[in-house]
Amino acid sequence: MTREAFHDNKIGNTLHVVRDGLEALDFLYRRGEHTQAVRPDLILLDLNLPKYDGRQVLERIKSDPELNHIPVVVLTTSAAEEDILRSYKLHANAYVTKPVDFDQFIRAVRQIDEFFVTVVKLPKG
Repeated sequence: MTREAFHDNKIGNTLHVVRDGLEALDFLYRRGEHTQAVRPDLILLDLNLPKYDGRQVLERIKSDPELNHIPVVVLTTSAAEEDILRSYKLHANAYVTKPVDFDQFIRAVRQIDEFFVTVVKLPKG
């Protein structure tokens, strides 16, 4: 769905999609099949990942001096106050509840792109 939203919004940034939290960490640490992976400038993170959930991945990212500068936007279906609070305590840079409606999801992805790619200055990976 995120790939489709990037395509529909004509977002030209490279999007890397992983299947689970373990693969996310492999990508970020350039392990296994991801030894040539490029460090992302921005991470869109779902909390509901198999193997390692998004909270565990977020905690690892933000506790690692090599990764903690990368902005992480939690993009998930959960609107639970507990998830929002925990994500910010783990130093998420933003928390966006994933809209169920596809058109609203496309708008949300466009707004994330406009803010993090156009408005703010990010460190280079």
